[in-house]
Formats: sequence, C-alpha cells, structure tokens
Amino acid sequence: MTTQLIPQEILHKSKKILFVTHLALGDFTYMEPCFKAFHETYPHIEIHLWVDELRRTYDFRQWQGLKNYSLFSWLESVPYFRKVYKETYSPFVFLRSLFAAKSQQYPVVVAFGLAHRSYYAQLVHSISKTGFVAAIAKRYRPRKTPRILQRRIFERLDALLQEHPENAPHVSDIYAAWFGQLFGLEISKAQRRPHMEVPLCWTEEAQARLQQWGIRQKSLRQKRLIFVNHLSKQAERSWSIEKTLDLIGAIRKLDVWSDSDFIFNTVPEQWKETQAAMAGHVQGDGVHLFSATENFFQLPAILQQCDLIISVETAVMHLANAVKVPVIALMRQHTPEWVPIDADNSRVIMTLNHDDWVEHIALERVIAALPNFVDMQWPTDKSVLNSLRTSSAQSAP
Repeated sequence: MTTQLIPQEILHKSKKILFVTHLALGDFTYMEPCFKAFHETYPHIEIHLWVDELRRTYDFRQWQGLKNYSLFSWLESVPYFRKVYKETYSPFVFLRSLFAAKSQQYPVVVAFGLAHRSYYAQLVHSISKTGFVAAIAKRYRPRKTPRILQRRIFERLDALLQEHPENAPHVSDIYAAWFGQLFGLEISKAQRRPHMEVPLCWTEEAQARLQQWGIRQKSLRQKRLIFVNHLSKQAERSWSIEKTLDLIGAIRKLDVWSDSDFIFNTVPEQWKETQAAMAGHVQGDGVHLFSATENFFQLPAILQQCDLIISVETAVMHLANAVKVPVIALMRQHTPEWVPIDADNSRVIMTLNHDDWVEHIALERVIAALPNFVDMQWPTDKSVLNSLRTSSAQSAP
C-alpha cells in the first residue's frame, strides 16, 4: 500500500462511499478496473455512483434521450454497484437525486469531475457536510482579480486530486493513480486492461443477426468480417459517410479482402441518411448497416463477432480492446493519452498536423495498416512499416 489521502481508519469504519463523475463510455472502459480493485480491497464498503449529466437541460424534448443513456445498461450489469444515481438530466430530477443523496449521509464522497471543477467541489460538499470529501484540484492562472471564492470552495475539501499525476501517460494510468492517491491501491498494468463480459442473450442476438445476413459464425467462416465506425459526437473526430464508403470500396479492391463482409455502424437518427448514401454508392452485397437501438450490449456483442474493427476516435476503439478484437484507430493529435491500451491488438493512425480533423486522414494510410488476412498479424513489410513510422513521426505532438 502507498501513502493515501483518505485515512485507513475512515475506510475501515465506512459502510458506503459515493463516487461522483460525468462518465462517458470511454471513461468507464478504463475506470471500471479501478472500481473493481476498490471493491476487492474494501468489500465491506457499498459503492454508490452518481452519473452527472453535463448536458442537463430544461428542454423537455431532450430528456428521453438523456434518460436512456446507453452507459446505464452497462452500469446495471456491474454487480458491485449497489446504487446508481441516473436521474440528473434535468434540473428537476437533479434536485430529487440530490435530496436522495444527502439523505444517505455518506461518510466519504469523491468527485472525478474534470470539467467544471468548482461545481463538483461544491456538489460533494453539499452532499456530505460532515463526511470526508475529495475532488480534482482547480487549475489557477494569474489574474488581476483573484478568484477568492473559488479558492475557498476548494479549501473546504478534505483532499485534492492531481489532474495529471506523474508517470501517467495513458488515461488508464491517470485513473489508477487517482485510486492510488485516494485509497493506497496499487493497480498493476495488467489489471488496468479493459475487460467486458457480454451477457449471453446479447451474444446470441448478435449471432442471429449475422445469420440473417448470411454470415457464418466466427470460428467457421473463411471470409473476414470488418466493423467500420465513422461517427463520434464531435465533427472533428468523425469521418463522413461518403469517405467511409470509399474506404470500404478501396479495401474490397484488394485481392485478399475482396470478398470480406462489412458492418457499417451508425446511430438511429442517421439511419435513413446512411441507408440512402449506401444505396447510391455501388458496393454490392456484403455491406450491412447496424445500430444498437435496443440495448448498449448490442454494440459490444456485434463487435465481438468481428475479425477487425476500424473506428474513429470514440468509445468503439476502446470497446474493441475490451472484447479482444484487433482495431485500427483513427485519431487527432490532441488526446494521445486516449490511444487504445492494447498495443498488440491496436494500430493508431494519427492526423499529420496538430490541428487536423480525423477526416484529413488519407485512405491510403488506413489501407497500409490492415493486418495480414490469414493470421490477422499487423504489417511486417518494411516499406509499409517505414511509411507508417514516417507518418507517426510527422504526427507526433
């Protein structure tokens, strides 16, 4: 055990703890091993989780979509979360959740909110007036008028976390360091690897879907099945539908990949647009449109059935590592700490210039990174490797 911010005597006496965080799928992919390590070290402490919605709004038209956030299905499957506060999507349900959290009288409350840090420092103090409260430290910059009020907010906390701990180049290292700082946990590199158990019902649903498409089971098929995801919540991290279809067409022109099947991922609100683009783009058979419309686990279940995943900078590239499928990740240079953690099963193609969008990544670079068709090993041809190394060197921040 290392030196820790929360004293052992408090943890030994505590029967429950509340973690407050604004979770995205990618965040939880790497934070889940830390929660698991905490549970195994302190099995007597109930873990309660507050999922704060940064898009909280008075606009009732958005509530249904925010209420059905796909991450909640995953959280509900985690056995060691005893309570999850999910109703934070509107100011009205937020107040109800806040009242419920205050009534719990938590002995320990920790906030992992990187955005709006002053707000999260106030929130944890509001939830637990008498318990041990911790949050991520605020970055102060020299100003003509010091933010005295903000400083006082953070001075009321019992502990402050470092935003970027030393020797933590990857986001999984950052999360592990936070749990080390707080609880003295030593989470090994191997333990930080994401892992996911897909419920059998959704695995069977994915297999049935492939059968309808005329695609054999993974262990029996001779052709390769490639999952392609072009979408992110941000335009600068996305590819266009047209460019993605061009990539599929370019891959199918390669002799060894010519008869491969493809799954084209989209979101329900873009289904018709994507379908129309596919109809107008000569692809032939073997390109299947997909969207997880019923449950979050539809996505990792279908990913698990694929031989290769090509994805822009979003949760899909992290889920690929979690279900142990090789992935080619297309990324900007802005967030190198978010590269897929499994280097043996991942190839990262970054933009050549720091301010480039993912859309600027050329098809040729993706084609060059394709693994060997037979044994799915990454390229070993020296000319290809040199090309990739040159691209990587040019793209380094």
